[in-house]
Amino acid sequence: MVVTSSIRLLPSSLTSLVHHRSPYSRRLLRPSSISFPLSPIHSLSSNGIGEVDSHVDQSQVIFIGTGTSEGIPRVSCLTNPSTKCPVCTKAAKPGDKNRRLNTSILVRHSNGTGTHNILIDAGKFFYHSALQWFPKFGIRTLDAVIITHSHADAIGGLDDLRDWTNNVQPSIPIYVAKRDFEVMKKTHYYLVDTSVIIPGAAVSALQFNSISEEPFFVHGLKFTPLPVWHGQGYRSLGFRFGNICYISDVSEIPEETYPLLKDCELLIMDALRPDRSSATHFGLPRALEEVRKIQPKRTLFTGMMHLMDHEEVNDYLTKLLESEGLDAQLSYDGLCIAVRL
Repeated sequence: MVVTSSIRLLPSSLTSLVHHRSPYSRRLLRPSSISFPLSPIHSLSSNGIGEVDSHVDQSQVIFIGTGTSEGIPRVSCLTNPSTKCPVCTKAAKPGDKNRRLNTSILVRHSNGTGTHNILIDAGKFFYHSALQWFPKFGIRTLDAVIITHSHADAIGGLDDLRDWTNNVQPSIPIYVAKRDFEVMKKTHYYLVDTSVIIPGAAVSALQFNSISEEPFFVHGLKFTPLPVWHGQGYRSLGFRFGNICYISDVSEIPEETYPLLKDCELLIMDALRPDRSSATHFGLPRALEEVRKIQPKRTLFTGMMHLMDHEEVNDYLTKLLESEGLDAQLSYDGLCIAVRL
C-alpha cells in the first residue's frame, strides 16, 4: 500500500490521541480521513446535496450507532486512576458526539405505500440506542432487519426485538446470509427454533429470510449486497440502496465489489482510528485512500473507537475539502440525513 506523506503526517492533536493506548492492546493497525460538520438534515439527490424543506415527505438515514463493539466511553478508561482518556471523558457527558454505541443505521423509506423502517444490524447496545433515538424520531415499528455479519455487535440485540413483537407488531423479518444464519442457530438457537421455548415464555418472533450476494427487495427498496472482507477469510456484507453505499465492517474491498460502488453519492464506511488500520477494520488513512478510489460525492465514516475525537478529527479533515475537494467527515449517533431513494 502506498501512503502519501500528507497522510503520514498527523497533526499533533491527533497524534496525542493515538498515544493514548491500552497496554493490553495487541491490534496491528494502519491509516484513513474526514471533513466539515454536517447540519442535522441534508438532502441527497442526483442534483447534489443541499438543505431540504422539513415539510417535504422524504426518506431518511438515521445513524442509530457509530461506535465499536465495546462502545464509547469505555468503562476501563473512566475507572483508570492513573490515565485520563480525553475522548471517553468527553463521551461520558450526555449529548457529546463522541458517545457512540454499536454501529447501525435505520433507513426510513417513504414511497407510495407509506413509510417503512428498515434497520441494518441490531448489536449488543441496540436497545439502549433505540431507547434514545426511536422516541426522538417517532420510530414505532420495525419493518425489517438486515444483517451485515454475525459478530455480537451486529446480532447481539436480536433478543431485544421481543419488545416489538410482544407489544407493537406480530413479527419482524430478518434478512441474513446463510453463513451468518448458521451462527445464529448456535448463538440464538431459541429464536431460530422456537419449539425449545418453555411454554408461556415470550421471545422475539422473527421470520428469517436467506440472502445471497445478489440484489433483493425489502418493501419495494432494492438492496445490493457489497461483499467485503472483515479480517482474513471472514466475509461481511455492505449494502447499496439507491445511490447510498453502506460498508460498516471492512479490512479489504475485493476487486469485484468496486463496480457495485460506481456513481455512489453517499458512502458510509468503516474508519476505526486516526492513524492506522487493524486486521479487521480500516483506519482513517486507508479509508481515505478508498474514498479517493471510489469517488463518492460525500463520505461519512462510522465505527470509530475512542482514539477518534469527533471535533478534532473533523477539524483536521476540513482541510481536505479545501485542499482536495474531498467531502468526508465523521458521523455520530443520532445523525439524520434526508435522502431520495
